[in-house]
Amino acid sequence: MAIYLITGSNRGIGLEFCRQLKERGDEVIAICRSSSKELEDLDLQVASGIDITSMNSILNLKNKLNSLKVDVMIHNAGIAENNQLTNLSAASLKRQFEVNALGPLLFVQSMLENLRHGSKVGLITSRMGSIEDNTSGGSYGYRMSKAALCMAGKSLSIDLKPSGISVALLHPGLVSTRMTGFTKNGISTKQSVIGLLQRIDSLSLKTSGNFWHANGEILPW
Repeated sequence: MAIYLITGSNRGIGLEFCRQLKERGDEVIAICRSSSKELEDLDLQVASGIDITSMNSILNLKNKLNSLKVDVMIHNAGIAENNQLTNLSAASLKRQFEVNALGPLLFVQSMLENLRHGSKVGLITSRMGSIEDNTSGGSYGYRMSKAALCMAGKSLSIDLKPSGISVALLHPGLVSTRMTGFTKNGISTKQSVIGLLQRIDSLSLKTSGNFWHANGEILPW
């Protein structure tokens, strides 16, 4: 049994991570700003009221965890706002950078004492953060912040390797969630998380720093 810490766990992909991990017998610490009935029904250890963009909030979480060592940290929390060239908003761009890129990096850095040799870090990013794959433009804040997260994750994989900690950058696929407007073209959270967990389970120091699609494809930067 491994100990997993998951941010953004109250709904969507994060909630499905919690559900599948509990079903296979792992211990889950569910992190979220506000809990949900669906999460509470799973009867897990829930730490609500945690804002990953607030250092005070992160320090409160560290105090709750004390010296507990986490086997896998999955940073799933994120936001997407509509930023096209015709409606750019500096405030929106900054907010997405803070939540999608700065938040995950500072969270990992703050929680290093709770990781050990052999621990894994999974950063849920998006292929929309791929420069080479961008053929449709738009979505400035989301694309830019996820590209920044990919760079942060790559650097983390290098800096944490001497400590025996591996890092995966993970694209969940186009998933039917509230963030995507429950698109009919998307896959289910169940299908996405099955693939994501396969990528995390097989992650090693040798494969650390790769940008993976949930289906196993290596994505271009």
